[in-house]
Amino acid sequence: MEPIKDSTGNPTKKLAINATDHQVRELLAQMTLEEKVGQMVQIDYSLIGTPDYLLKDSPVDRQKLELAISKYHVGSILNAPMSPDNKAQPVAFWQRITAAIQQASTNSRLKIPVLYGIDAIHGATYTQGATLFPQAISMAATFNTELSFKEGEITARELRASGLPWNFSPVMDIGRQALWPRLWETYGEDVHLATTLGTAFIKGHQGSDFSKPDKAATCLKHYVGYSFPINGKDRTPAWIGERMLREYFLPAFEAGIKAGAPSVMVNSAEVDGIPGHANHHYLTTILRGEMGFKGFTVSDWEDIERLYTRDKLAASPREAVKIAVLAGVDMSMVPFDFSFYDLLLDLVRSGEVPEARIDEAVSRILSVKFQLGLFEPQQPPLPIDTHFATPEAQAINLQAAHEAIVLAKNDHGILPLPKSADIFVTGPTANLLSALNGGWTITWQGDNESLYPHNKLTVLGALQQQTSGIIGYRQGSSFDAEVDISKAVAEASKHAVILLCLGEKPYTETPGNISSLELPAAQNKLAEAMLATGKPVILLILGGRPRIITSIAEQASGVLLGFLPGMEGGRAIADILYGAYNPDGKLPISYPRSSNGHTLYDYKPIESFDSNTYHPLYPFGHGLSYSSFATSGLTVASPRIKTGESVHVSVNVHNTGKLKGKETVLLYLHDVAASVTRPNRQLKAFKKVALEAGQSERLEFTLTPQDLSFIGVDLKRIVEPGDFELFVGTEKAKFTLTE
Repeated sequence: MEPIKDSTGNPTKKLAINATDHQVRELLAQMTLEEKVGQMVQIDYSLIGTPDYLLKDSPVDRQKLELAISKYHVGSILNAPMSPDNKAQPVAFWQRITAAIQQASTNSRLKIPVLYGIDAIHGATYTQGATLFPQAISMAATFNTELSFKEGEITARELRASGLPWNFSPVMDIGRQALWPRLWETYGEDVHLATTLGTAFIKGHQGSDFSKPDKAATCLKHYVGYSFPINGKDRTPAWIGERMLREYFLPAFEAGIKAGAPSVMVNSAEVDGIPGHANHHYLTTILRGEMGFKGFTVSDWEDIERLYTRDKLAASPREAVKIAVLAGVDMSMVPFDFSFYDLLLDLVRSGEVPEARIDEAVSRILSVKFQLGLFEPQQPPLPIDTHFATPEAQAINLQAAHEAIVLAKNDHGILPLPKSADIFVTGPTANLLSALNGGWTITWQGDNESLYPHNKLTVLGALQQQTSGIIGYRQGSSFDAEVDISKAVAEASKHAVILLCLGEKPYTETPGNISSLELPAAQNKLAEAMLATGKPVILLILGGRPRIITSIAEQASGVLLGFLPGMEGGRAIADILYGAYNPDGKLPISYPRSSNGHTLYDYKPIESFDSNTYHPLYPFGHGLSYSSFATSGLTVASPRIKTGESVHVSVNVHNTGKLKGKETVLLYLHDVAASVTRPNRQLKAFKKVALEAGQSERLEFTLTPQDLSFIGVDLKRIVEPGDFELFVGTEKAKFTLTE
């Protein structure tokens, strides 16, 4: 398809959108009701795959595929092959799957292409050898929007090389519940940080035209409030008032929509008693009416049927389909049968669901397919050698891993260690690539270590590769059981310093549910034994959420918070331990001191009143360097600002140390008095700068009226005149907003 051009011969997005609308209307007019309903069906690969797919040149069962497309007219397929373990497959394997599906669609009456979706949340998860980045919580620790943009670019390119055009990523719900097993899929607890990193990823992933051969469509997850379950467990209720929803949870989704994301996946749980898939107010009134979303919504796994089986909201599977479609769900991730098709077809024929609602949903789905270029003649896949896991991609991934590691403690400058250091390494995360990557890595749970690439380095492997000294190792404990603690103690006595590697085994979703943030007893026992040796202990903690390490951290000489730094994480950690890289990661969450003492950084005044305090083990934004930095001269261009004007702020940052390093300067805002209680501070801007030793730089920030706004008494976003305070480090400045 030739680019749409205006009268001057220049391509225009507006004309392209109008042309797509025309194409959709024209195609819709030719479709039968059955063909329309089929477009709203998304099935799992298992319904079209051969049982012994690994033994065949074609992993697709032609008869099953013909049934899915010709009889049920399915609009979408998802997931990796599920037998024996849904795992990453070679690029060529994926190309055969997607080519077979698209060929079958061209044989259908209207030749409507099938949209294939996949969870590629830190790279092309299910393609062997893909560039797998730090998980989102670790990307947030970089505070580097350029790296997030590049991650989006590389992920899209490697997906397209695999023949996969649609990515179920990024997660735009913010992570404000530390127990939640999907915390690590978020960009942390702050609205501005999540918005900035998430939109950068979308822009890199999609570019200005996601039909290009190296771009792919994104999907915002999980709309909305999924990330804040009151008991911390996955797929359990959240209790979020509409003011909190609008203040904290909706802005990132709205930003993702403005960035061009064409699809939204629905919250798999419930908010205030209404399951996400039944919430007309969220899915239609707010998402469509207020935020102007034009793309399509897709259910999460089996969640429409769960309105009946789990939530008891519907009296039958048929009623569940009716509720979800009328609430605003456009596509159903069924996923293991065609029941949604049969039930929805019957509902339309009986008049219980208007065909106009079907036309609306299908128009949205077809629009995205046109925008993706799926109706155009299929181009050859991108050449693997120049577009897949390239040296440049690996270098960017390593840089992301470097910037994701947070140095939380460094007593007496114990770090960096000389490469000749005599180190004893112990702990369950020391020698596992899976512990660096977490869930959605090669497999769903990410816990099959045997499938991880042999050319990537664990923490232990990276230290052994770089050292000119001695590295001793004993596991000491598994994640939840003692292994050889007494032998580890004996071995530790022979070495000068101990690297204690603790944390979590890989998990995602409900299998990752826990009831306490405390580390398992076996790991605490190993830690106590190592500390009791009297040797200097450096604690490295890896995992998807902040497990409680207070007692260990207080006694340790150094603390590194690694979270999930990805395939290059082992090398990045070794580089930091040996001083080949100067750490610059910052915490995107507040690291709690105790399991039940979790206060967020943007706490309300009442949370620091009387005996209440914000007293985490490490605060949001914390992160040390082997250099040192100071800010000074925080200045507001004008002390009085008129309503509707922007606020211009500047501050000096100075590298006061002896090494080149990077510093992230965080600008916080506080509304001194307002008609709704305001947080003590909120992050409104940040910049990351690289400075040579002794170098200074003057940074400029602009705060817009939106940055000064909040959700008022009537649940509308407002800006109120009055006094405001700005904070950068220990610096403080004031300005007044006038009528």
